[in-house]
This record gives sequence, C-alpha cells and structure tokens, in this order.
Amino acid sequence: MGRKSFLSYAGWLSFLSFLAISTIGSLRYMFPRVLFEPPSKFKAGLPSDYVIGEVNEQYKDTQRIWIVREKEGFYALIAICTHLGCTPRWLAAENKFKCPCHGSGYYKNGINFEGPTPRPLERAQITLNDDGEIVIDKSIKFRYELGQWGQPGSFLKYTG
Repeated sequence: MGRKSFLSYAGWLSFLSFLAISTIGSLRYMFPRVLFEPPSKFKAGLPSDYVIGEVNEQYKDTQRIWIVREKEGFYALIAICTHLGCTPRWLAAENKFKCPCHGSGYYKNGINFEGPTPRPLERAQITLNDDGEIVIDKSIKFRYELGQWGQPGSFLKYTG
C-alpha cells in the first residue's frame, strides 16, 4: 500500500468515524436521561384514618411528608430539615422532631427551637377531594416566617 492510498483510507476512516459519532450523539439527544420522581400530589387516605394528637409517619420515606392531626384539623409538614436538607426523626417520647445531621430541633407544629436550622419546617398544601380523601400537594409550600401558615391550604379544618 502506497503513501497516497494510506492517506486516502485514513481520510475516509476519519470521515466515517465522525459520521458514526455524530449519529450516535443525535440519537442520544432524542432519548434524554429522565429522572423519574414520584408525583408531587398524592392521596393520603380518609381523615378517620388519623388519630387526634399524633404525627403520622406513613409517608415520611416515600413522600417526605408527615401528616399531623390536631383537634381542629390537619397540616402536612415537609420532612426536610431547613438547615441542610436531611430528614429529621419524630421522637414521640419527647414530642419533637430532631435532625440527626446537626441536631436541629422542631416542635410538633414545625417551629424550630434548637440547633443551627435557620427557620421552621415548611408545610405542604393539604385539602379534601370530592371523595372525602385527604390530598397533599408538595409543589405548593407554606413558610411560617413569611406568614403563610394562615393561608388557605396550609391547614385543613376538620372536626369529624
């Protein structure tokens, strides 16, 4: 094989390699990587499923939500520490949430009282649907320090 033939083959090989890589890149663009997350809105059962005065941890691992029932109704706390995003633990004996990462503490209502956390836990929207089931929407958040805990959706009044 002569020098001229070798350079010709090398040129064609480079061109075909470029074409193959471009095609693969174009096909990869057509099928992007997708992060599948659970929907932000979910049904949390009937109000009668919850005990007055208790923190329900049923959705803590799957949705990062605690549902708290009081005499007047319900609220849903987002189980994400406002310091660095760890998941606090509910300590029923001490009646508080405690973050295992840096020791931040929150009262049952989500107000912070100890540790480095800068602000209270956030609340998620909580409503009743037409079937009488509780619906939580994590995409709508309410912050205490902005005075949003009194807004509609931050607390579900229920006396049944």
